[in-house]
Amino acid sequence: MRKITITDLLRPHFKSLIGGILAVIGAGIATLLEPWPLKVVVDNVLKSEPVRNGWLNKLITAVAGTDKLAILKLAAISFIVIACVDAICTYVQKYITTSVGQWVMHDLRRAVYAHIQKLSLAYHDQAQTGDLLSRVTSDIDAVQSFIVSGLLDALINCLMLVGMIGVMLYLNWRFTLIALSVAPALGIIVFVYTRRIKKASREVRKKESQIVSVMQEVLSSIRVVKAFAREDYEQHRLEEQSLEGIEIALRARSLKAKLAPLVGVIVAVGTALVLLIGGEMALAGTLSPGALIVFIFYIGKLYKPMQELSKMTDAYSKAAVGYERIREVLEMEREVKDVARARKLTRVKGEIEFDKVTFSYDSEAPVLKDVSFKIEPGQLVALVGPSGAGKTTIISLIPRFYDPSSGLVKIDGSDIRRLQQKSLRRHIAFVLQETLLFHAPIWNNIAYGKPSANRAEILRAAELANANEFIRKLPDGYDTIVGERGVTLSGGQRQRIAIARAIICDTPILILDEPSSGLDAASEKLVFEALDRLMQGKTTVVIAHRLSTIRRADCIFVVKDGEIVESGKHDELLRAQGLYSELHELQLDQSDGIGNPIVNS
Repeated sequence: MRKITITDLLRPHFKSLIGGILAVIGAGIATLLEPWPLKVVVDNVLKSEPVRNGWLNKLITAVAGTDKLAILKLAAISFIVIACVDAICTYVQKYITTSVGQWVMHDLRRAVYAHIQKLSLAYHDQAQTGDLLSRVTSDIDAVQSFIVSGLLDALINCLMLVGMIGVMLYLNWRFTLIALSVAPALGIIVFVYTRRIKKASREVRKKESQIVSVMQEVLSSIRVVKAFAREDYEQHRLEEQSLEGIEIALRARSLKAKLAPLVGVIVAVGTALVLLIGGEMALAGTLSPGALIVFIFYIGKLYKPMQELSKMTDAYSKAAVGYERIREVLEMEREVKDVARARKLTRVKGEIEFDKVTFSYDSEAPVLKDVSFKIEPGQLVALVGPSGAGKTTIISLIPRFYDPSSGLVKIDGSDIRRLQQKSLRRHIAFVLQETLLFHAPIWNNIAYGKPSANRAEILRAAELANANEFIRKLPDGYDTIVGERGVTLSGGQRQRIAIARAIICDTPILILDEPSSGLDAASEKLVFEALDRLMQGKTTVVIAHRLSTIRRADCIFVVKDGEIVESGKHDELLRAQGLYSELHELQLDQSDGIGNPIVNS
């Protein structure tokens, strides 16, 4: 992926920035003209012998003549006009920078969020959610703040520096060189500290992301924390991270705190030179009092931009670090992506085939080893085996959440790597062991896979999923807002909403990851009734641990250590006296003899 530059971000707002630059130039000119009315008053009104030479005095004579009162009025009006021009230009500049900053923040957030969602699951398996949230929020805010408060302000300061130095050179170039004698030292200090501050800011942002990650992890698992009474431990863990953050932030703040006083001392030395040497020149008559006033005004204004530019290192460092962290995400390549001219999947029969598939999550031990099988359209296939055998990995390869290290996964005879990912996944519905619902109305959760669904379709899906009855009893019925991750509903209720969500999609392929795990007998009965309706006419792949789920499967694949060691129907596998038979006997020892767990009172 091509690197994203600041120019790319600002290009869509080019016209607005042109207006902002014109406003900056106007404000800069107004600032340059600000001391000149005072110079006119001192040199042409207060002195007994007004200065008669120079272009300014010729302009004054042409407009106001030689009358001192008229010249005074002209200077007063000029002062007001200059102030008004400065105010208008400053307002326009601030408005435009704020507007551009907000739009850049919007564009960045949209781009980063979209890219994060497109990144492969392999990336999300390793990434910390809190760190990603920090990049989408705090880092983008830092960039936006710099654009609002720093970008055109830096341009103003640079224009003022160039303009004032030019005018000062015009008035007296020798005196100007004396006034600027401290500038090299100032530049070196600012340059050195800017690099150090940027490095420190990067460490601060990294630690802030770690703190957010800790809080996100704990808050998303608050039930586990409370269940094991680990509040004190988690509090201590956060405090440790926070204390480390304070130490890093204080080191960064120490650098920033040292910069401003150093700049102040250097500025004071430069100002003292101007007062001393300029005063002597005014007493000797080689510099007019009005010109000395302009010099003193410019010196104050001259060093102020330098100070502002030095203070801007903090905002720049935060923005630069934030931008680097944003680019790290934007430049992260997707491991699973559509190939050139990928075909859109339209009609699907539901045939699934694994052809010598090997897969590993890293470069070390493979999770699947040379797995081959074929599922005919409309078949119900069960995957059984010990935990960690590779069952979940197999169902993750079907919708192409990951790509195999070698071998092929095919749908209706087509290599899924040649198909568009979105079109492939639109033909597959999921009912997972952990049902995730969104903080939204129930009808919205049911229609999540089909946003165009009307109310009649939503009601029908809920009825088929045995969910309509309990939904109608909720305070607001289908408009009831479920809690985050659906924690305000029971496990059986959440699972039936998930089934309704799969029903409404009406896809030819269905993947079930132990959908009845952890349910009581009554909820399990309702869930299985709904699943029976859902599976009719669909190619279904189910990960199952309970015999009641898989007795009627058309084919059972027994997975162990990443390999399919047995396959066949339930009775055939029992007669084979292999691993499936062992698992069957083991479960019977813990059940009521028909594959249902015994509930001890």
